[in-house]
Amino acid sequence: MTPAGPSHVDPTDHPFDAAAASAARLAELTGVDHHDVAVVLGSGWKPAADRMGEVVAEIPMTELGGFPEASVAGHGSTVRSIRSGDRNVLAFMGRVHLYEGHHPNVVAHGVRTAVRAGARVVVLTNAAGGLRPDMTVGQPVLISDHINLTGRTPLLGTNDDRLGPRFPDLTDAYSPRLRDLARTVEPTLAEAVYMGLLGPAYETPAEVRMVAALGGELVGMSTVLETIAAAHAGAEVLALSLVTNLAAGLGQEALDHEDVLAVAATSAERMGTLIADVVGKI
Repeated sequence: MTPAGPSHVDPTDHPFDAAAASAARLAELTGVDHHDVAVVLGSGWKPAADRMGEVVAEIPMTELGGFPEASVAGHGSTVRSIRSGDRNVLAFMGRVHLYEGHHPNVVAHGVRTAVRAGARVVVLTNAAGGLRPDMTVGQPVLISDHINLTGRTPLLGTNDDRLGPRFPDLTDAYSPRLRDLARTVEPTLAEAVYMGLLGPAYETPAEVRMVAALGGELVGMSTVLETIAAAHAGAEVLALSLVTNLAAGLGQEALDHEDVLAVAATSAERMGTLIADVVGKI
């Protein structure tokens, strides 16, 4: 699963050592010793990175060790070091998912690498299905909280205190400070609770009704494990969903990943500008 090499440590059994090795390799390949902010780009968000600033370096994630090849359409397989004002931004041009068969520590490896590289703020993006009647396709929504129904966590097993405490507090996992800051950039941003499920099948209408009954307002297949890992490591998290479809049973058409990517592509410039402006204020 992980390419062989002197800097490659398997994050499955050694998450801290793997993240530290990848962060060291990142500094070596980019020439940037410290990154202030990390951004993880979800399905179709890749064009947004072009709005974030000057690209200092772009390298394959697999060169860092611990990163498998991305296998989902709309997700890239490179990481960019970007200069945005007086800050260094680390942009992951895609992610891997539990439904691809990866261990939770592999899913969280990017976030943990970013923290080891110096990032104290992690910005997560995703494509999501919207459940609320006021949500429209193409709308960006701040995640205020999540419900993890994947059945997995990157904190499973013996805790490594170098990563964070055994029992991390997730009360403010999605930073109120950063959500307030985002609204100074885009005052119309709504907030919602994101429910993470395993996938890769889209939810059934009955499952969507269950999500709504449990308090979910957005539904997707990513983000929650990365948030847990980032909060565990003491980083602040800002998360944005792009509503790319109405959840199953709420719209008139069948759900299709190509439609998700098309909506994301249409919204990419706006989303990239929004993220760049928020990062500039952090």
